[in-house]
Amino acid sequence: MKTGLDRLLAEPALRAPLEGKRVALLAHPASVTQDLTHTLDALAACVDIRLTAAFGPQHGLRGDKQDNMIESPDFDDPVHGIPVFSLYGEVRRPTDAMMETFDVLLVDLQDLGCRIYTFVTTLRYVLEAAAVHSKAVWVLDRPNPVGRPVEGLLLRAGWESFVGAGPLPMRHGLTLGELGLWFIETLKLDVEYRVIEMQGWQPDDAPGFGWPLGERIWINPSPNAPNLSMARAYAGTVMLEGATLSEGRGTTRPLELFGAPDIDARRVTGEMRALAPDWLRGCILRDCWFEPTFHKHASALCNGVQIHCEDPGYDHPAFKPWRIQALAFKAIRRLYPDYPLWRDFPYEYEQGKLAIDVINGGPLLREWVDDTAATPPDLDALAVPDEQAWLDERGAHLRY
Repeated sequence: MKTGLDRLLAEPALRAPLEGKRVALLAHPASVTQDLTHTLDALAACVDIRLTAAFGPQHGLRGDKQDNMIESPDFDDPVHGIPVFSLYGEVRRPTDAMMETFDVLLVDLQDLGCRIYTFVTTLRYVLEAAAVHSKAVWVLDRPNPVGRPVEGLLLRAGWESFVGAGPLPMRHGLTLGELGLWFIETLKLDVEYRVIEMQGWQPDDAPGFGWPLGERIWINPSPNAPNLSMARAYAGTVMLEGATLSEGRGTTRPLELFGAPDIDARRVTGEMRALAPDWLRGCILRDCWFEPTFHKHASALCNGVQIHCEDPGYDHPAFKPWRIQALAFKAIRRLYPDYPLWRDFPYEYEQGKLAIDVINGGPLLREWVDDTAATPPDLDALAVPDEQAWLDERGAHLRY
């Protein structure tokens, strides 16, 4: 399999339209060639590409910022002598001055296939800015590591945020290049846009089901995205960022588990199995103990559950991480009716809204959890029509 970057570097004809143009790059630590050369260095080595600027998304071009709402500064690259602008610092949308530094922006970001991952919103913002400033945007496409499955509620109107770029479900099943096509159509953008497509990506094939296992080395696209198992679970476990439960930050398995000092994990999983056993297919739930070294419940012994979505117990089509995490919340609410489950703090710069609602693009999931009469079929009744509508809508944008 070749990524869009690998093809751009290997095929001079693809680079020909860049001749004489000022080129900028939007990238992060996982923006690498197959031999792990960073995209910035690889492009700088091309005599026919004139690099004039670079941009970093959340966590920075270097990927050094650990948590949400920790901003990165602008700086000058010491090797290539170009400005590196932060799109997660003083601004999240590129300024007019930033846009004047280039003619073509190359976007090379490894995504996780989840609406809440902020690289999706950053893509929208640069496309909108490019339309205003008559700049071109090329996406050097990369795999969606969790493949084509779709799951979750569509973001509701009025709930757009930096973790909700538009009416997408939590698991959208598109590559970043395909998402760009959807943004352009949905937002009616007049922008010069090009996808440098991958070659040989097989999103339905085992064992990777989206990630080319054995062909590509996993590099963290953000600090707490350490492996494919995390990526698979993330569309569910990311909701823990809006809950008081630990999502495993401060452990070696972030966003693959959940827990707290004051829950009984075996009781929780037992309640989950009693409520909706079909929602738990495709993975193995294992009760465990952990002590986060930082973040929520730091230095406290937590009882929790790890979601195992790797061989031999993994079933890609059956695995439903969003429903699994929703069911865990429901089980805790039933077992501990007064548990202070929802975290009340500004989330990704959104004020006056519960973080769990910002994450889900509306209050429907939280209301389902807190409604003692609501059942798993009631959540399916909300989600299944959204999922089918998205499957119908996204079809026109699939490139693979």
